[in-house]
Amino acid sequence: MLFIDINDSGFAQKFDAILSRGEESGREVEQVVLDIISDVRLRGDDAVLELTRRFDRLEAVSVQQLEVTPAEIEAAFAQVSDDEIAALRLAVTRVTRFHEKQKQQTWISTEEPDIMLGQKVTPLSRVGIYVPGGKASYPSSVIMNAVPARVAGVGEIIMVAPSPGGEISPHVLVAASLSGVDRIFRIGGAQAVAALAYGTATIPQVDKITGPGNIYVATAKKLVFGQVGIDMIAGPSEILVINDGSGNPVHIAADLLSQAEHDELASSILITTDRTFAEKVAAAVELQLASLSREAIARASWEKYGAIIIADTLDEVIAFSNRIAPEHLELAVADPFAILSQITNAGAIFMGHWTPEAAGDYLAGPNHTLPTSGTSRFFSPLSVDDFVKKSSIVYFSKGGLQRLGNDIVRIAELEGLEAHGRSVSIRLEN
Repeated sequence: MLFIDINDSGFAQKFDAILSRGEESGREVEQVVLDIISDVRLRGDDAVLELTRRFDRLEAVSVQQLEVTPAEIEAAFAQVSDDEIAALRLAVTRVTRFHEKQKQQTWISTEEPDIMLGQKVTPLSRVGIYVPGGKASYPSSVIMNAVPARVAGVGEIIMVAPSPGGEISPHVLVAASLSGVDRIFRIGGAQAVAALAYGTATIPQVDKITGPGNIYVATAKKLVFGQVGIDMIAGPSEILVINDGSGNPVHIAADLLSQAEHDELASSILITTDRTFAEKVAAAVELQLASLSREAIARASWEKYGAIIIADTLDEVIAFSNRIAPEHLELAVADPFAILSQITNAGAIFMGHWTPEAAGDYLAGPNHTLPTSGTSRFFSPLSVDDFVKKSSIVYFSKGGLQRLGNDIVRIAELEGLEAHGRSVSIRLEN
């Protein structure tokens, strides 16, 4: 774990290892993914079957056998306790309520008597959601991807999830059912992304693919973009906690480890103006690590990509946060609302000492599919907007074209596009 003063001469160089984590040999990964995509495009179901046998140790005679049946979903409900179902249902309800507020309607403006302008909002016909299933089970990822699609009015939601050995979590299946997923396939990796992007005899082609995955999934999404839409390119997860010396260091330690347990590449960072508080957090992290069931993963993440940074002023802290643009940002300060307006780059902002990141991960309401690796500078959390498309509406009456036509022609002439101008002037002649 890096413990360093932000004003030390070697700070930037030492911290760069954290910012650049996960940057594997991109060319090697990209070539592997290109080969998989090409294979799926060429051989369809046969390629998906072969790759699933190789990577997920899952034998099947046909891709149809990889689709989850209604009987399997019914059996999943029987395996999940009533309390767990109630918790998942509550999450679906709260996430739905939040995303309903994001919906936009088609609108028409008639401010001008001879011209009508507007915007038509249309749900996507079919989307694919990718749910990771390697190191843990993620029913929350199902909810966060499927619910905004359903709220947006998407016609069909196809879910893919890796299931090594054929096992798929009953909690994931229950979450999918509660969230309105239409079809589920036990496939993952770059082959699942390729199948959704180009379609096979069994797996339907989609308009957009959302959801996080490993570097092969992220690379596949990048390479099929243009053939389909994607939400974002997700990198390793991260949390930054801003602190002013207030609060309980034991709580902050728990928040840092909640991110570290995701995977070995996750990054958990505390930046504070209080060195004594920082030392207490570091000690609390060591104590709590020993009791975690995922200690090996969390410890690897903390020791390699964890950091505690000391700054002189809160202004320094805020400037640092905005520069690295974290995925998750906790404002663990006495008055978080006093500095909220100064935060310009963050995927999700958790306010105060009683709002741990986990609240947002599961059922607060906002989406937990967030931009990583500094991309919150230009990306936003997954939302209803990701599952609709917008068309401009333009209507000119005869009088409207006569009123504005000469200026349209002038601009066309400025650009040297004679036919553009003529399409208007020919109407003005009469």
